[in-house]
Amino acid sequence: MIYQAFCDIFGAEPEAINRAPGRVNLIGEHTDYNDGFVLPAAIDRAIEFASRRRGGRTVTLHSLDFGDRVEFSLDAIQPDSAHSWSNYFRGVSKYLEEDGYRLSGAEVVFGGNVPRESGLSSSASVEVGAVAMWRKLLGLDLPPRDGILLARRAENQFVGVPSGIMDQFVSALGQRGHALFLDCRDLSYQHVPLREGVRIVVFNSGVKRALAQSEYEVRVQQCRQAVAQLGGVGLAVRSLRDVDRVDLDVHAGSLDELLLKRARHVVSENQRVLEAVRALEQGELERFGELMNESHESLRDDYEVSSRELDTLVELARSQPGVLGARMTGAGFGGCTVNLVRADASETVCEKVQGEYAEKHHHRPEAYIFQASDGAWAGK
Repeated sequence: MIYQAFCDIFGAEPEAINRAPGRVNLIGEHTDYNDGFVLPAAIDRAIEFASRRRGGRTVTLHSLDFGDRVEFSLDAIQPDSAHSWSNYFRGVSKYLEEDGYRLSGAEVVFGGNVPRESGLSSSASVEVGAVAMWRKLLGLDLPPRDGILLARRAENQFVGVPSGIMDQFVSALGQRGHALFLDCRDLSYQHVPLREGVRIVVFNSGVKRALAQSEYEVRVQQCRQAVAQLGGVGLAVRSLRDVDRVDLDVHAGSLDELLLKRARHVVSENQRVLEAVRALEQGELERFGELMNESHESLRDDYEVSSRELDTLVELARSQPGVLGARMTGAGFGGCTVNLVRADASETVCEKVQGEYAEKHHHRPEAYIFQASDGAWAGK
């Protein structure tokens, strides 16, 4: 598709084709920006890029998903509020230039099937895909870790979203048939095989995450405030990653009720991720599902980022035979739920949940049955 689209739009063949997948986080929500642990998987939905070089320093960028085109100069890269979809690509290009990679003029077409504003990380797919595009098109000597950090920098500093490293990392280095266990502090990681006989099912509530960015920023600040107050009573903490449940219980009085709830979610979620990895490695899928359920309850009650629609999807899924665990995924306030489902029940579960949700909310949610996919740098 992307090849032919480029030919149709620019009247010539592209020089380079590449892709970067979206992701779903199995467990470990709102822990990445707290230097914690996460367990996402790259999914078999991706943003694709087709590109070719041209003379000069102008980039012509065409978005298939928005049906829109912009041009910008590599010598004066600034955010574009009128074409905000282009800022992820612009930010990557700007920081590549700042880091000493001399780019050239280019014609670029990109688009894909990662749902936007759903919590499946379409923005990180664009960022990682843009890094991979320049790397392939110009033959840049850019190690994957450097590219991942640059993609995150584009989101944090250029786009202005204070996200953690998880989305970009798994989009770059996911592996087919595996989840990716990542330590967001030192960026050590391992691929954990997903067991045969289960599927990752995602339901999209269809609710746009209007509050997600602003409330996300609030949660980041609340976590930092909790760290500062815990440090003030003698705990040696750089982030909530350094706090365990005993520490939190002992020093709970140093936090007001709201900050205690936020910290309790992050501390308990880190422990759930560690236990989930062990459960997955040992084939204890029922325990893995229980941990997913506990994660949702913590996100709903302590972190307060769920919504009525997400809670409904989780409750409906848990009532279906074959569902091992269900929880919201992503920043929250809309978007998607992720479910671990026995393979032979996955189609039936989708139909049942879609039908029952439509009766309650007069909207039939989209359902996706995913397989874990390779990242943009898989095997490279």
